[in-house]
Amino acid sequence: MCDLRRPAAGGMMDLAYVCEWEKWSRSTHCPSVPLACAWSCRNLIAFTMDLRSDDQDLTRMIHILDTEHPWDLHSIPSEHREAITCLEWDQSGSRLLSADADGQIKCWSMADHLANSWESSVGSLVEGDPIVALSWLHNGVKLALHVEKSGASSFGEKFSRVKFSPSLTLFGGKPMEGWIAVTVSGLVTVSLLKPSGQVLTSTESLCRLRGRVALADIAFTGGGNIVVATADGSSASPVQFYKVCVSVVSEKCRIDTEILPSLFMRCTTDLNRKDKFPAITHLKFLARDMSEQVLLCASSQTSSIVECWSLRKEGLPVNNIFQQISPVVGDKQPTILKWRILSATNDLDRVSAVALPKLPISLTNTDLKVASDTQFYPGLGLALAFHDGSVHIVHRLSLQTMAVFYSSATPRPVDEPAIKRTRTAGPAVHFKAMQLSWTSLALVGIDNQGKLSVLRLSPSMGHPLEVGLALRHLLFLLEYCMVTGYDWWDILLHVQPSMVQSLVEKLHEEYTRQTAALQQVLSTRILAMKASLCKLSPCTVTRVCDYHTKLFLIAISSTLKSLLRPHFLNTPDKSPGDRLTEICAKITDVDIDKVMINLKTEEFVLDMNTLQALQQLLQWVGDFVLYLLASLPNQGSLLRPGHSFLRDGTSLGMLRELMVVIRIWGLLKPSCLPVYTATSDTQDSMSLLFRLLTKLWICCRDEGPASEPDEALVDECCLLPSQLLIPSLDWLPASDGLVSRLQPKQPLRLQFGRAPTLPGSAATLQLDGLARHPGQPKIDHLRRLHLGAYPTEECKACTRCGCVTMLKSPNRTTAVKQWEQRWIKNCLCGGLWWRVPLSYP
Repeated sequence: MCDLRRPAAGGMMDLAYVCEWEKWSRSTHCPSVPLACAWSCRNLIAFTMDLRSDDQDLTRMIHILDTEHPWDLHSIPSEHREAITCLEWDQSGSRLLSADADGQIKCWSMADHLANSWESSVGSLVEGDPIVALSWLHNGVKLALHVEKSGASSFGEKFSRVKFSPSLTLFGGKPMEGWIAVTVSGLVTVSLLKPSGQVLTSTESLCRLRGRVALADIAFTGGGNIVVATADGSSASPVQFYKVCVSVVSEKCRIDTEILPSLFMRCTTDLNRKDKFPAITHLKFLARDMSEQVLLCASSQTSSIVECWSLRKEGLPVNNIFQQISPVVGDKQPTILKWRILSATNDLDRVSAVALPKLPISLTNTDLKVASDTQFYPGLGLALAFHDGSVHIVHRLSLQTMAVFYSSATPRPVDEPAIKRTRTAGPAVHFKAMQLSWTSLALVGIDNQGKLSVLRLSPSMGHPLEVGLALRHLLFLLEYCMVTGYDWWDILLHVQPSMVQSLVEKLHEEYTRQTAALQQVLSTRILAMKASLCKLSPCTVTRVCDYHTKLFLIAISSTLKSLLRPHFLNTPDKSPGDRLTEICAKITDVDIDKVMINLKTEEFVLDMNTLQALQQLLQWVGDFVLYLLASLPNQGSLLRPGHSFLRDGTSLGMLRELMVVIRIWGLLKPSCLPVYTATSDTQDSMSLLFRLLTKLWICCRDEGPASEPDEALVDECCLLPSQLLIPSLDWLPASDGLVSRLQPKQPLRLQFGRAPTLPGSAATLQLDGLARHPGQPKIDHLRRLHLGAYPTEECKACTRCGCVTMLKSPNRTTAVKQWEQRWIKNCLCGGLWWRVPLSYP
């Protein structure tokens, strides 16, 4: 037995922030019964809450928020007639399933790829039969994290693809999308989404003798089958398990079920405690793709007990008589599947909610002896919430306590002084629903008063909080997010300003160890990751602008090069863009016209309307080159955005290539050229900037040792402000999110629907250029169009970097559409889009 009342040394869990509803509103938000909550891999949280009007009518609401801006809540009138019982995100975090107590299931998807605009176009119905369990079908993608190989150099050794079959496949092996649900009457229903948009739905009984199903959960096997666990709510009854196979026969969905071994909870077989815990209140597989391990919780009115069971294959003993007739040799011995208890707790306070990890940890030794050790890693723990208001993080196999959080430490409002609160009679505030983030470093809970709390879970839980160990854990999880594409906001919660420099350097070091092909795939993701890390420290905040600018530069370079077309169809293997890079790298001449002569200019011919539509992007390239060269004399100032470009040979080479392309296009249509304000009418600004840019590029290009710019180059750059008007670049504004304000680890109290007046981050106060004042002219950061001080067009903003762009494209040309396709689903940094009001700050 494990005693959960004994917290392990070094365990650490603290409150990050609390969000609550406005108290004196005309309509009342009240917690739904039951209360459902789900956390996506993009760090969106969905939860249910009923809206009660003055005439006592209930509206079933689904609320969706981004963890970085929790006050900016998006509420969906779900149109469910009965209470919502289940919420489930898909693997991409872009679709959400909701099910209710009337048997209705709805599939929600983002409208126009906006995280605060949702629509439901498909669904299914088992009329009058409440849904008790819901899950998306498995797509066959499973990545294992090898903790014991976290020091390996290759990502392929740290994270390996596990052989796992999808629940159902289309022609060619493509996984078929859909969902599976279990009803209270013992039915299993499967809905399949065909590529045409049609929904195939089939319903079947789990077994011939149908009975009441109070609790159920769904898991998947590596062979493509589905396992369903059910309980009728009584601890005196067995927990039943069924194998479900889904197939498509003659354009119809077919479901086959098979009974698997069942189990009785250990507490019911103990004569002294046989009737102490009459009800099974929680039934969960330890993971969606781990059907061999299950967690059970039995409760009374005041207490609970938790048990962890494992399904094992055991040899079946053969009678001696049959041994003599047919001896059993080697692997031919018959086997049987049996449930064996791994661990159990002592009597606990009554459990109110359970949250299980989603991190697919792979360990070489997973037996109970290793599991009971004090070693802990994010993803090995599950969360138990109790009616006394406490939350325990326990090892998922040994059930040993790793950390405890008590809700008595109530956070203070950020704009109110602390006041002494008197104790109130009544039940303690406790979580009714909980979810762990996808890296298990954060926990969200909805309590019985409707408040939402986000807690930090230490990456070094179970150990003294040693900086080196914490850094290794955080680095490993950042690499995991880089490989999978998951959002890493919950990791940033644990990054202290003193860690930023080390994490950025180690992340870059690990990235450079990968193959060239993998580096190319992850090139933009690591830039976005570095930018988000650098926001957290005042010493690195200027790099945020540089990383986002580099993302923008890479996107522009790729788009413009992709517009080039070979003059003849039977061209060699290199594209015009590749030849442009090769020639510009080989020819170091400072004269732009001499470089241009070596190119096949017929490959650069584009339609005149296309060239004119690209003018704003070409203008940005020209302005940025001028800004960089003018800032060269001040290169010692680390507080100046753009500083890192002055030593980045790759980026300077990219700018040099674009200047050549712009020069050629200018010969075709002079109005597409960047516009400069020069003091002399006869000055060739493009040639001047290309000459200075080439000299700077030669100093720091990859070939040969880097050298300092000579005094002649610095002197020429000093003269630029007297020759050309230096533009003031519109850098991305500092994000108004929470993560950079949570570094002191002081919990904040926030209110839904009301943006807080948060204390300014020390990192952003040092840069006046990052602040945006009311009434200041605004710009479309991706189209480089000026919107005016008070935009009249609807806009969307990135939830991570704050980038703003218009919802609708003002230009219909093919080239502009090609550019916009790069960020129609996500921002260039990978963040989600959020519709902003016309009067956004």
